[in-house]
This record gives sequence, structure tokens and C-alpha cells, in this order.
Amino acid sequence: MRRDNMIHVFRAIGVTVACLLLMSGASFAQTGKVVQGMLRDTESRTVAGASVQLIAGKDTMGTSSSGAGIYTFNNVRAEAFKIKVSSLGFEPFEKEFTFPKGQEKMIIPSFELTGIPNMLEEIVVGGVISVQVKGDTIEYGTKDLKLREGAVAEDALKKLQGVEVDKDGNVTAQGESVTRVRINGKDFFGGDVKTATQNLPANIIQKLQIVDDYGDMANLTGNKSGSSEKVLNIQIDPQYNKGYMTTLRAGYGTEDRYQTTGMWMGLNNNTQVSVLGNLNNMNAQLFDFNSMGGGARRRQGGGGGRGGGMFGATSGLTNTGSIGLNVRHDFSEKLKVYGSYSYGRDDNTTLTSSRQENLGLNQINSSSSDNNAIKASHRFESNIEWNITDKDYLKISPQIGFDNNDGRIYDNTSIYFGDVLNNIQNLNTSSKTSTPRYNVSGLYNRKLNDKGRNFFLNFNYDNAATESDYNRILENLVASESNPNASMDSIYEQTIQAMMNKSWNAGGTLSYTEPLSKNGRMEITYDLNKNKYDNSNTQKGYDRLGNIIDNPLLNYSYDYDYSFTTHRVGASYIHSDDKLTYSLGASVQPSVLNGMAYSLSESAVIDRKNFNIVPIARFEYKFSRQKNISVNYSGQATEPGVSQILPFEVSTNRTNTTIGNPDLDPEFRHQMQVRYRSGDFQKGNTFFAMLNANLTTDKIVNFRKSYRDESAAKLGVLQEIRYLNAGENVYGINSFYHYGKSLKEKTYNLMLMGSVNYNKNVSFISNEREALSGDKNIANNWVFMQGVMFRYNPSENLEINPGVRYSYNYTKNTFSSNSNRSVSSWTPNLIGSVNITPTTIFGADLSKTFNQGYGVNANPFVINTYIEQRFLAGQRATVRLQGFDLLNEQTNISRTISDNFITDSQTNRLGRYFMLIFTFKLQKFSGVNPFQEESGHGGMRRPRM
Repeated sequence: MRRDNMIHVFRAIGVTVACLLLMSGASFAQTGKVVQGMLRDTESRTVAGASVQLIAGKDTMGTSSSGAGIYTFNNVRAEAFKIKVSSLGFEPFEKEFTFPKGQEKMIIPSFELTGIPNMLEEIVVGGVISVQVKGDTIEYGTKDLKLREGAVAEDALKKLQGVEVDKDGNVTAQGESVTRVRINGKDFFGGDVKTATQNLPANIIQKLQIVDDYGDMANLTGNKSGSSEKVLNIQIDPQYNKGYMTTLRAGYGTEDRYQTTGMWMGLNNNTQVSVLGNLNNMNAQLFDFNSMGGGARRRQGGGGGRGGGMFGATSGLTNTGSIGLNVRHDFSEKLKVYGSYSYGRDDNTTLTSSRQENLGLNQINSSSSDNNAIKASHRFESNIEWNITDKDYLKISPQIGFDNNDGRIYDNTSIYFGDVLNNIQNLNTSSKTSTPRYNVSGLYNRKLNDKGRNFFLNFNYDNAATESDYNRILENLVASESNPNASMDSIYEQTIQAMMNKSWNAGGTLSYTEPLSKNGRMEITYDLNKNKYDNSNTQKGYDRLGNIIDNPLLNYSYDYDYSFTTHRVGASYIHSDDKLTYSLGASVQPSVLNGMAYSLSESAVIDRKNFNIVPIARFEYKFSRQKNISVNYSGQATEPGVSQILPFEVSTNRTNTTIGNPDLDPEFRHQMQVRYRSGDFQKGNTFFAMLNANLTTDKIVNFRKSYRDESAAKLGVLQEIRYLNAGENVYGINSFYHYGKSLKEKTYNLMLMGSVNYNKNVSFISNEREALSGDKNIANNWVFMQGVMFRYNPSENLEINPGVRYSYNYTKNTFSSNSNRSVSSWTPNLIGSVNITPTTIFGADLSKTFNQGYGVNANPFVINTYIEQRFLAGQRATVRLQGFDLLNEQTNISRTISDNFITDSQTNRLGRYFMLIFTFKLQKFSGVNPFQEESGHGGMRRPRM
């Protein structure tokens, strides 16, 4: 979409937002009576952060108790009302009241909340609940965080123990990536992490919860199986449940850098509407279209996969435009609907230089590439939740997506054997890909009695199709073996390829739980899952004059249809008491991989059956309310991918060939995870540790042959890839720890964190053309990381964050000791900001990286800085001058370890620029005193410096 068209879109959005603001403002012009009260527990301690509702007929007002336990409702018009209180760790409380005649303000006597035995430990720091731990959830209160005016959720996350936010906005908690975000327990824009964390104002947030989520089945029944994902749940303060907020931002700078962003969010108790828009050339994507929302059932398997546009890449330079709408409406306590629509378009140009070492073959590939990718994506997802009765719950989740990608890649690769140049390959590729997909999932849960007897059913159907067209032109320049200085022979070929990959996945789970005793129950489960693939691949090769090249490797037509079906039947015993929770059992899982593959002259039958016995084991022990350990085992079979199973030669050019193996067995992956949490939160101490161990049987690995062409064609280096089951177990171990110490009510914070990761990779290698089995290479890869960070934050007006991080990456290969390689880096950094005056802020972000061992040389020193001035009532407007990468040294280097290669790469990133940015924000909430509102934090996240 052209820039002027996008500007017209945002103008229309601006008019719509202005109308909504006027309408919302009018709705808050009324006045009424005041209700005020205080909350205490049974030991007369104040209860802070509790959710308090005032209910009068069909109208509901919400707020939360302050650090002193006080709650206040303004503009109360009803004479009779009900006060309802809920707080984690306490029994719910509600009571009805009537205004005394002639009074405009009513002071309600203190409520005494009763604590729930064995529930969460209250951690009180500075008079406010700070951290609460229960099982799989760590909850952080935000009221005592020292945040500036204009802070967003991401700024609050950076101040939490055990949570990290990197420069690209990716969130890690207790060593694991946060993959999904919810607001008040519901997906926000399909669960996009950065969409929520970089745009939601911090001042409206009451709690931030880090959840190890095992899916809807575990959330409803308490029975956990499989692996978990890290989810961030943002709980909005009830007092902000009626009103609106908006942020508009525009900026322009050197190097023709520009940005325009806008956000509007309106809340009216049971309704929430959010509109987001974004237009910039600063690599600031708004949505991740690779995410399609949580749904009611996670897709299983997926070796064939599906295409899709992945936004959020930070390499290269990107022009982006996005717009989205998120809506949630609670029709009643029983029926709730929420969902979103998002559209985005990215135009990315990435320049890459790399050095690839072929393990054991004395071969080096030196490459440079220029990649332009234009991606346009649509995504719609919704959820319908219906509590039919107190015992029956139903959830339906339809999802639709569409991606359209245009790409162009120019790649130049020089191939060396030792120090001798063998050939140079210039490859020019243009492509078009479209990927429509849709999905529907659902679940039904029935509580058969109050003692734990339960029936659960879920299902999903996921359909995707990827249609791709490729046009490749290869210029292969081959050196003379007898005279390396002679001119190179040129070999030209053009290949035009069309691919159609269709797939669907369907499955369902039945679970029945029967109570056996006060603390014990039996669960019986059945799970069916099927992945079906229907694929075709056609290609023709042409010479420089446009004539078809007489070579079967370049001219082919294949069709291959296959499916992978698994059944799993299991039974387990589950025990749960105040201290100990565990489940023990086993399941059996037969699997079938079958289908057919056809070419113009050949056919092959795919028929493989497997049988796995899968243990069921989970253990959790609570040493105290602030210390626990959990152990979880999971197992899953995965079918081979399309290219791995096709039993014919597939070549995009004559120098590279792939031959699949229809006799491949599916992989089976065993995984065990151990988590330990401990801390004295009253004293500001936290400790988290995590260990992941995995073991894969029948691992599908590469058999790669690389050799010189001895035929009359003299094509240079030829490469052939085949696939085998490893024949031995492949395993890995990943570990992480974090220790945090806070002093003087979080004025001083010390954080230590580190990780040790090990992975065993198996591959087979040969440089003989006729080899039937290669030499086995075991690549043992170790990665060590250690970081130390310190934060000085005496008030919201000053923050200084020095730190240093060290990483070491070592790979040892059994095939050749000459292929053993290590790289390391030291990265000291300093981030800080200070209020020069109450309305003038200066900030800087400095980092220096010292790299060793990479094939490319880069030790960047990156300096980002800004100064901003705030003005208008409530500091609603801001003018900021920011400088990005003042020394113009920003770069991106990385090392990739695979079965056969060690690759060092360097890519371009956004370079030096200066920008002037104007921001205007406005908030209005009926439950907030106007003066309180203006002193809070609010605004939309500026694109990252």
C-alpha cells in the first residue's frame, strides 16, 4: 500500500477517534453521590489492591483498594446498591447498602476479609502487595513501581524480578520466552506480545501475571499434560473500566525517517474496544502475523507445516504500515465474546554477508545477499465463551488468516576447497506466495458433581494452503583446476517452479475424571490427531536462449499425498493436597504414516507404523508459600516434512539436489522440565531456576554429500541431501537461573542471571559421489551465558541501569578436530534517564560489544539518546528530540550451528538518524479523580531507539 493511501486511512481513523472522544466525554459529565470504605483482614491489616465493585441494578462501577485499603466511588446515582469485593487469597465478600436520606456521601464501616487457607502468601513491600506466588503463576503488583509519566506495560515489565525485555521488545521470564499476552484473561490482538506491552499505558495496570499455561483443559480441570507456554496476563485496575484513553504521535527526521502512530482504547465496564495504527520506516512492526490466537485446542504435530508472513524482524530496513481493531464484550456473566482484526504490510530490505564452514569437508562458502521481501497479511480471530449453567462451559474459537508475499533475492556465493576457489554461483530469485488459512476449535466441559467428577471434550480443524511461484536464474562460474588464474567457464540456467501445498489438521481429546478419595482422582483420556498433506511441485529449466534444458533434474512434475495419524489412550492417578501434587500413569500411542508419491514416470508407497509407550508424570511440592519445585514430563511424535519424505530427486538447479526417504520413521521427543522458585519477597530476594532436558528417538537427520563434478559439464561443486533416522538417541539440556536482591523499597536492585545449554546434533557427511552411507559426525554444542545488572531507582525522576553480559559458544565435532570452533562476546551497557526539570527529561542507552572468534569482524559501540519536553495540562503533550546510533556502528552478527554447518552471519540494521517527535495523549475515566488521572502514567510506546 502506498504511503499516501495509508495516510488517508489514518486520517479516517483520526476523525473516528475524535467523534468517539466527544461521545465518551459527554457520557462522563454527570455527577452523583460518593461511597467510600476500607478493607481489612481478620488480623486488622489493610488489604491493598483488592477488586471492588459497586452494583446497582444493571449498572456496575469498579475500582481497587489503595495501599491504605481505602476504596472510593464517585458519581453514584442509585439509592440502593451492593458492594462486591474479591482479592486473591481471600474469600469473596458482598453486602447490600442503602443511602441514608438526605446524605450525599456514605462512609461504609470496614469490611473484614477472610483469608483462604493454603492460598497465596501476601508479600507486603512499602504498604502494597508486591509479589504473590501460587503454583504456575507469579503475580506482581504495579502500584509501587517507580514509573514516569507516559510509561507503558513494557517499562513496568523491565522492573520485575526475573523478567527481561531486550532492545527489540522480546520478553523473557524465568529464562523462557513469553509467547502470548492476555488482558484480563483474554487474548489481546491474537496474543501478540509487543502489541500489548509497547502500547498499553502502565497507569491503568493493577497486576502483571507470569503464567506457565498448559492450555484450556488444564485451566478448567486442573489436570496438566504436555508442555507449557509462558503467558503474560495484564490485569487492568477496575477503576479504569469505564472511560477512554488515546495517544497520537508523529515524527520526522534525518535520512527521511518518519513515524505516525495512533491508539484509542475505550472501556465501559463490560465492553472494551481498541484501535491501533502504525506507519513508519523505523523497523517498528505493530503485529506478529505468525500468531493466530490461542483458540480452544493447540494444533498437534505439524511436520508438513504451513506458510505464513512472520513480522517483527529487526534485521535490514523496513517500511511498515499496520492497522488493527480489538473488541471484547461481556453480554452477561455467562456469555462473553472477544476477538480482533489486523492488517499489516512490510517492505523489508536485508543485506547479509556470511561465512559457512561445511563440517568435515574442508569446504568454505563465502556469501553475500540482497533480499527484498514485501509481505501483506490479514488476520481475524474471535472467541465465544458461554457458561451455559454452573456445570456446563462451552468455548468456540474461529480464526481466519491470509498472507501475500513478494520476494526478490540476489545471492553471490564463492565456494573454496581449502584455500582454492572452485566456483562462484550468482543466483537471482523472484517469488510470489499466497497463504489462505482458517481454523475452528472448541471445547466443552461438564462438571458431573462437586467432588471432582468431570467430562471434558475439545476439538480443532485447521486448513491451510500455500501457493508459490519461483523464477530463478543461476550463473555458475567454474574455475579451471589446472590453472586457477584462468578465466572461469560460465554455465547459465533458469528454472521456473510452481508449488501447491495444502494441509489440514484435525483432532480431538476426551477426558473423564473420577474422584477416588479426598485428595485423589483417576483420569482416563483419549486423543486423536490427524495431519493430511496434498502437495504438488512442477519445474522447468531453460538455457540462455530460452530453450528447455534436456535434464530430468530440472524438468519434473511431482504429486505427493500423505497423512500422519496418532491415537493416544492413557490413564493416570492424580493426588493433590496442601503440599504435594503429583500425577502418575501411562499412555499408549500407535501412529500411522501413509500415502503415495508420483512423478511423470515413477511412484512410491509411503507406509510406516509405530508404537510408543508414553509415561505420564508430574510432580509439584510446596516447601512453603514462597518456595516450590515442579517436575513435568511430556512426549510427542512428529511426522517427517514434505521434502524429507519425497523419494525423487528435486533440484532447483543442477548443483543442488534433494532426495527424500519414504521409509523414514516419525520422531518421538521426550521432554522433562524442572522449575524451582524461592524467595523472601518481604526482604526483596528472589531466585528462579529452570532445567529442560529432551531426548529424541528416531531423530530425522541429514546425509549430505558434497563433491566436485567430474563429468564433461564441469559444474563445480555438487551437493546432494538425503534423510535418515539417526539410529541413536539425540538429546539436549537447557538451564537458566536468576537471582535478584532489592534494597530500600526497590531503590537498589542487583540481578544475577545465567544459563548453560548443551545440544547433541547428529549428521552424516561424505565427499564421495557414490557413497551409500556417510561418515557420522556428532556436533556437541555448548552455550554459556552470565549477566550482572544493577538498577538505581530512588524515584520516578532518576534511574540508572549499568550491566554486563558474557556469552561463550563452543562446538566440538567428532568428524574432525579442525572443525572445533568457539566464539564469545562481552557486552557492557548503561541505560539511564533523569528529570532535568519536572517536565524536561534526558535519557541515554549505551552498549559496547567485544566479539571474538567470528568469521566477520564487528565490535559495535551503539549510543542512543533523547531529550524531551512535556507541556499542557497534565503533561498531555511531549516534544522529543532523539538520536539513534550516534556513531553509526549498529550491526547484527550471529552464529548458527546445524548438523552439517557452522555459519557466521552479519546483516545490516537501522543506522544513525535524528528525529523530532510530537506526542499528544488524553485519558478520561469515571472512577478516577481528574488530578489523580493526570499524575498517572499513560501513553503509547514510542518506536524503539
